[in-house]
Amino acid sequence: MTRIATRPCPFRESEMLRQGGIHPVLARLFAARGLTDPKDLSSELAALIAPSGLLHIGAAAVFLADSIAAQKRMVIVADYDCDGATACAVALRGLRSMGANVDFIVPNRFEYGYGLTPEIVALTAREKQPDIIITVDNGIASIDGVAEANRRGIEVVVTDHHLPADVLPEARVIVNPNQPACGFPSKNLAGVGVVFYVLLALRAELRKRGVFDAATQPKLDSLLDLVALGTVADVVKLDPNNRILVAQGLKRMRAGRMHPGVAALFRVAGRQARTATPFDLGFALGPRLNAAGRLEDMSLGIECLLTDDEDRAWQLAQQLNEINLKRREIEAEMQDAALLHLDRFEPAASSTISVFDESWHQGVIGIVASRLKEKFFRPTITFAPAGDGWIKGSGRSIPGFHLRDALDLVSKRAPSLIDKFGGHAMAAGLSIRADAFDAFSEAFEAVGRAWLTEQQLERVIETDGPLEDGYYTTQFIELMDGQVWGQGFAPPVFCDEFRVVSQRILKERHLKLLLEKNGARYDAIWFGHTESVGDRARVAFRLDANEYNGTTKVQLMVEHAEPA
Repeated sequence: MTRIATRPCPFRESEMLRQGGIHPVLARLFAARGLTDPKDLSSELAALIAPSGLLHIGAAAVFLADSIAAQKRMVIVADYDCDGATACAVALRGLRSMGANVDFIVPNRFEYGYGLTPEIVALTAREKQPDIIITVDNGIASIDGVAEANRRGIEVVVTDHHLPADVLPEARVIVNPNQPACGFPSKNLAGVGVVFYVLLALRAELRKRGVFDAATQPKLDSLLDLVALGTVADVVKLDPNNRILVAQGLKRMRAGRMHPGVAALFRVAGRQARTATPFDLGFALGPRLNAAGRLEDMSLGIECLLTDDEDRAWQLAQQLNEINLKRREIEAEMQDAALLHLDRFEPAASSTISVFDESWHQGVIGIVASRLKEKFFRPTITFAPAGDGWIKGSGRSIPGFHLRDALDLVSKRAPSLIDKFGGHAMAAGLSIRADAFDAFSEAFEAVGRAWLTEQQLERVIETDGPLEDGYYTTQFIELMDGQVWGQGFAPPVFCDEFRVVSQRILKERHLKLLLEKNGARYDAIWFGHTESVGDRARVAFRLDANEYNGTTKVQLMVEHAEPA
């Protein structure tokens, strides 16, 4: 069941923003998203929260500065998604620019598991002989791995943003805005954002030591295209601090000042960097990097972000594109199989979904979980074989159901059921025995029933209400595209009643509409839907500038439509 709702908009805050010089429609949109102070709209680097607010960041800077001075060998242990790849590239580029002797390793997750495991420490010690391991976008849950590193005399710096367990690893230093007692105001930094902050603190420490001055220090803002890409792709909340990081990265991309790998990813995805938006990063560039970690080896993605050779970057981007096409094929097959498994699934009778198939690929189950969650609007976990009688699950959730906490509760109620789990509110992963699948499904469903109300299991499309007739223009779309929208700062969706002048089915899959309101007519398209909407319709839509044969026209991208 889908319901259209209008976001409440506090009139006073909207008026204050308007009086502060903000466009009247934007003032209304911002106020409805909880923004009250025009200062929170600043996209200048000077408005970033200072690094000093991150717990232990000073200690990390001192330790890394001492290690650089002593020419200690450092190895970055990366994670295998887009956030992990960009965090690794940012750490390597940044540390090298400050004189560090640093290399990286990104283990194959199917062989070595997630995070800094004892096996990964052994592999790193054997292949790289490091004095120091630096984790990026992982490590906060790696109690055993850090213990193994300590046993081998390797010191560990953990940089992460995931939620910690009750016990922290015994690392030399941990920088994570979500660790206990960290008062950093933005808990929403992605892994790449945490690493960027560590580099800012390290550079300040090296300035204090006289290694650089303001004129000779490395320009860390050159890394912001990578920071923006990882932040958007990891779907963290775009609070004011993250919006600055993303806005600055987009600004560099639009000006053509990005790394060759990022430029090559734009090109291979058929997107224009000069009009880069968060949508491009999240839905065009991010998936091509993620595909490498899902199906093969993320070192391809990291190399693409590290190379300064444009030809090499283009070669790698094409390889990543090929892997992504393969990923899409596998995903389509798995989705068909999942829908067969759920053939008799009655959403009304269930609060959660758990599905397992012997033939599935571990690297793609997260995307399939995401698609099923979208379709049925239920917290969903999909499982694939992991060898030796184990299966691995990847889950995606809906608002109001904290997935990691739900797995924690299942684990407390049935301590032998889950071997390992981790994640956050909207996404999590776990390992269980294959023969425990049914017991897990029941335990997970029990938590779903206890926590979720009927209302929460209803999909609500939040809109910003009607848009005044004068703003159905490409100029207004340009103004909106100049803002940073995304997770936690939702892109504008408007809603109004229209007369349906005509409707036809396009390519057997999409509904093409001609809508009319107050004498003006608009082309509209509803992707993935073919059902007729009647003569008058209530339509929730996004505005899009559609370029065709050299002419740009306003088009409505339908999010949901129902007879009026």
